[in-house]
Amino acid sequence: MTKKIVHKVVHKESPETHMMGLGYNPWWSEGAVKPPLFLTSTFMFKTAEDGEEFFAIALGKKKAKKVPGLIYSRLNNPELEILETRLAVWEEAGDAAVFASGMAAISTVVLAHCKPGDSIAYTIPIYGGTSHFFTEILKEFGIRVIPIDATAPVTALRAVRDPKLKMIFVETPSNPTLTMTDIEAVNKERRALEKKFKRNIVFCVDNTLLGPVFQKPVQLGADLSIYSATKFIGGHSDLIAGAVVGDKELMAPVKGYRSFLGTMSAPFTSWLMLRSLETLKVRMTTQAQNAAIVAAYLAKNKEIEKIYYPGFFAKGSEQAKILQKQCTGDGSLISFEVKGGKARAFKLLNAVKLCRLAVSLGGTETLIEHPKTMTHSEIEPEQQEHSGITDGLIRLSVGLEDPQDVIADLERAIRASTKKR
Repeated sequence: MTKKIVHKVVHKESPETHMMGLGYNPWWSEGAVKPPLFLTSTFMFKTAEDGEEFFAIALGKKKAKKVPGLIYSRLNNPELEILETRLAVWEEAGDAAVFASGMAAISTVVLAHCKPGDSIAYTIPIYGGTSHFFTEILKEFGIRVIPIDATAPVTALRAVRDPKLKMIFVETPSNPTLTMTDIEAVNKERRALEKKFKRNIVFCVDNTLLGPVFQKPVQLGADLSIYSATKFIGGHSDLIAGAVVGDKELMAPVKGYRSFLGTMSAPFTSWLMLRSLETLKVRMTTQAQNAAIVAAYLAKNKEIEKIYYPGFFAKGSEQAKILQKQCTGDGSLISFEVKGGKARAFKLLNAVKLCRLAVSLGGTETLIEHPKTMTHSEIEPEQQEHSGITDGLIRLSVGLEDPQDVIADLERAIRASTKKR
């Protein structure tokens, strides 16, 4: 008689489920269902020996056999640790780190992995703050930057002859024209360049606009996935933060530099993000659904010359193929060009009532702005023109309002912008 083999089915919980409790035991805090806010700069050691050991682990002088104790909130804090545990889950990454802002995350990553004489290849268009940091600040550190076209990154990378290339930095979709870059294709070319130059090249992706719900770069070959957590992760336009998730080995110097540069997120900000993570998927999904309705309206409006929205990529086009391959949603960002240039765009922006005339994106409210003179004003005019950042371009971040109300507001503003003063 043969023995019957019983296969045990292991259920794998989804990231959104983990956001409710991963990394926290209520009995650590008197049974509190939610993690309390630890507003303290420093933590007590039970013994002097504990203090010695915790510092040795924190400074990398000793490997931890167990979870190290808390020392000082610049180094570690319960809010940071719980938040980082949960953020890593979204992309099944080895580790995560949270920062005081998205730019703090980007600058710390670059300084941790690039040294004077190294170079960085980065896609354009790109967020104005990132562009300024790359083109203006890094030259002071002797780090060279190489802009590459987001629509043809592989071709551009093959043309790179710099043996000091140390980092490839991709923003996809690009801000504000929502150009998709093939992460897997860039990773393949990265590996070829590593063999050619005989050195490791760090591959980073700014995943702010679609992640971590609709796009997961780490699973597509990126080493580090970077976020302005101010946007969808925070999601309520009430905090400034950044985040990085990725390979544990490559995260180690990033966390080390964070400790000594002091670019970590504050405990209260981290506590707010823990709250926001619980509704992240619900918010991003609803916002994306709303954006699809608003985009459909804008596409039919005769006053709109051009519209940038992933859901409108031509069927069978390269952009559509990339979107289908690496994303599970279109997101909630729409950029559109109005007839009449800057004067007309400003009239429209000044006429909105429901939409908030403000920079940023990913908040619960709908935000509208003028990239050329606001978020991307730091970019040189020639690069603006090359990237499609025109006088008439407007960027819209669709929120959680009824989409028909957003449409009514835009309709009123568009009509108002046609009237002569």
